[in-house]
Amino acid sequence: MSWWRRRSVGAPQESIIENGHSKQQNAQAYKSVALIVGVTGIAGASLAEVLPLHDTPGGPWKVYGVARRPRPTWTENSPINYIQCDISNTTETIAKLSPLTDVTHIFYVSWMGAEDCAINATMFKNILDSIIPNAPNLQHIALQTGVKHYMGIFETETGEKPHDSPYTEDLPRLNVPNFYHDLEDILYEETAKNGLTWSVHRPALIFGFSPCSLMNIASTLSVYAAICKHEKKPLVYPGSKGSWDCYVDAVDAELLAEHHVWAAVDPKAKNEVFNCSNGDAFMWKHIWKALADKFEIEMVGYVEGNEQVSMAEMMKDKDEVWDEIVRVNKLVPTKLKDIAAFWFADIAFFLQNVMSSVNKNKLHGFEGFRDSTKSFVSCIDKMKAYKIIP
Repeated sequence: MSWWRRRSVGAPQESIIENGHSKQQNAQAYKSVALIVGVTGIAGASLAEVLPLHDTPGGPWKVYGVARRPRPTWTENSPINYIQCDISNTTETIAKLSPLTDVTHIFYVSWMGAEDCAINATMFKNILDSIIPNAPNLQHIALQTGVKHYMGIFETETGEKPHDSPYTEDLPRLNVPNFYHDLEDILYEETAKNGLTWSVHRPALIFGFSPCSLMNIASTLSVYAAICKHEKKPLVYPGSKGSWDCYVDAVDAELLAEHHVWAAVDPKAKNEVFNCSNGDAFMWKHIWKALADKFEIEMVGYVEGNEQVSMAEMMKDKDEVWDEIVRVNKLVPTKLKDIAAFWFADIAFFLQNVMSSVNKNKLHGFEGFRDSTKSFVSCIDKMKAYKIIP
């Protein structure tokens, strides 16, 4: 089966609103009803764009979106039904989500504090306890984890040797605490007990749009470039020489959303674990050139002989600089700590040869792919269009 492809590779993401009208079908024609948990995050935001489109498989889709924060301004034109809810609070979650009796698919793309297994397990269990007993037509639960399954949690020093890449889905769990394991165990138990299908998605580094994401590398690097330009400094690569010269992979957030949809509706993808990446490889030096070009600043790149410099340390006193950039360029108001995860860039610029195999996807029928450099550039274009960055 040739999998659904709705636009040319690397093209900028299109709006889900045309001439003031949603591309959704009439509400009476809904075939599927999605609950996206973590809808303002980098994966959830893309799911919220892809699911309501008129040609999305399994649709027409009605979409509920759940997040802790109030509805962001950049989602105002989205046709999703937005629900503000702290899913770590059991009472609040049950009160707000148990009335959603029409849900057919859960897309769980949320997390809190990677080192805290208990709170992440509670959040996931609260969702399932609210929906499963009350939604008689529930069919499928998609759980998103990631490649930390193969290398351990960034925030926890364990001493356990990570798996060698390219990572394959059949590699065993590392013998270290990892909330992914807790969520998977809950998923397997609840779906087996209730006769539901499931999928587990392990994305590579995600290139996407969300000013609310805890791990948005495209937003983080764009903010760094904007600060360099504002201060009339060149774009210097702060990472290690090894990361500058090695191959890495990523996944476009829109492709990741399509991957979730595929596993939710294609029988060949049910009850399986899948890696997800763009299917190509890139070097940070390629991204660095594209980043410098988009912001029209001098690219220095990696300086031979330099040790890695912490971006979190470099940017720790730049809050007022970012406030000025936002004011001068009339951007959507954001705070530096919310829009840029410099700690995450430090990790990305330290890791080497982190690659995921996507052969299993091809064997099961998923043929989606993206050009990673074009994907990164399209993220910058979208953030500029939404006035998130200058």
